[in-house]
Amino acid sequence: MRIIAGRYRGRRLAAPEGTETRPTADRARQALFDMLMHAPWAEDAVRDAAVLDVFAGTGALGLEALSRGAARAAFIESGRPALAALRANIAVCGAAQMCRVVAADARKPPPGEPCGLVFLDPPYGQGLVPAALAALGRAGWIAPGALIVAEVAAADPAPTEAALLAERRFGAARICVWRS
Repeated sequence: MRIIAGRYRGRRLAAPEGTETRPTADRARQALFDMLMHAPWAEDAVRDAAVLDVFAGTGALGLEALSRGAARAAFIESGRPALAALRANIAVCGAAQMCRVVAADARKPPPGEPCGLVFLDPPYGQGLVPAALAALGRAGWIAPGALIVAEVAAADPAPTEAALLAERRFGAARICVWRS
């Protein structure tokens, strides 16, 4: 797994052993960021953005956003092996000054600063997106009109009742995009 484009292009990212962390595939990340950089509804959502990467795992989504011009990124992750990989990946990219790592359950986050681009990549099949979004909203992490990107299992129901701006399937995964 590597950073696809931008200032950190080609940097290899560490992932914890085992199946608990499921990083977004390079191909899916490339397609997602192509959408976010070029779709008319996205309005170049990445450049200068405050990014929140929830259920961050390796941090690949947030680090890819930083590589492509986001101003800052916050990562929320609760798993110890994933936190170690996340911190190592931030160091490999030399991005520590633009990052905040929050070791917490996304359904019980501490107060945060509003972010306009929010990635959620929870464990599949547990319906965690709605609960996490509600908690993050109460804690101040989500800016009004934020672009929300959730990766869920292809067979899972849509994670929102809001109108989807985009939806793409990548093998066992489905990426859904909407505005808060």
